[in-house]
Amino acid sequence: MKNLLICGGGGFIGHNCVEYFANKGGYNITATYFREENYTPVTGVKYVQVDLRDEEQVQYLVQGQNIIVQAAATTTGSKDVIERPYLHVTDNAVMNSWIFREALLNDVEHLIFFSCTVMYQPKNTPQKESDWSASDEIYGNYFGVGSTKVYLENMCDFYSRLGNTKFTAIRHSNVYGPHDKFDLDKCHVLPAFVNKIINSTKTLDVWGDGSAKRDIVFIDDLIDMVDKIIEKQDSKYELYNCGAGKAYSIKELANIIMEVNNKNLDIQYDLSKPNIPTVLILDCDKAKHELGWEPTTKVVDGIKRTSEWYKQTYLNKNDN
Repeated sequence: MKNLLICGGGGFIGHNCVEYFANKGGYNITATYFREENYTPVTGVKYVQVDLRDEEQVQYLVQGQNIIVQAAATTTGSKDVIERPYLHVTDNAVMNSWIFREALLNDVEHLIFFSCTVMYQPKNTPQKESDWSASDEIYGNYFGVGSTKVYLENMCDFYSRLGNTKFTAIRHSNVYGPHDKFDLDKCHVLPAFVNKIINSTKTLDVWGDGSAKRDIVFIDDLIDMVDKIIEKQDSKYELYNCGAGKAYSIKELANIIMEVNNKNLDIQYDLSKPNIPTVLILDCDKAKHELGWEPTTKVVDGIKRTSEWYKQTYLNKNDN
């Protein structure tokens, strides 16, 4: 069996990766976590508490690993993107620099890195991986995190040219699903709406005017792409978009979540709150043609599963 290291196994994407590959079998899985309160174990998985910003800890961690899924990151919601954008820069640059280098030095077979899509220009039509260039100005509120992600994608390409390790960067759209963050100060828009709508009886406060649009992808579809990349990628470096190929406005998402949860709330738009009025749609034809991947989860089904998980996890806790 191959040794699979999942960095950030206590986080949203990482935990779902751990569950998927543990259920699939065929791997000796090691998962990292940073804080005790974020550590939810999966049976049969070895967990290691580690600070991935520390060079020596990363050196020890990577030894003997065959595949690395790098899902660890400092992430927060739109409030911090606007008010404290530096949170997404330094820590992420440092931890990935150590992990990428040690993957090369330890002759790891394959490293998969989760990038993002904030480097793309706002546009009403789907965008391919090649549609972004370094000459494009990254949207102001995303300049820090977008520039960092582009740098790390380039580092994947760079290290892939130096040794035997394959690298993959995935530009995924807004991911949602079970085990997401639902803290209103830290989470993204969809889990924030799930939290607000399920717990509200009269009104729903929406930041901005509700016109901003997001391409969203269910967590299972993202992990299915990871699995297909491991199985099918032959080249030393690849960059893939991962999204639904359709954008939903903030207002549309709010209405879908209300319908799924049998709620009819009065939407109140707060124009004084932080708002990122961009439109992004991903063209994922490259992944379809090269990997045989495409999203299969309908947005209503994904939101139902997310809502049910939230209610079972958080509402049951409050009732006990």
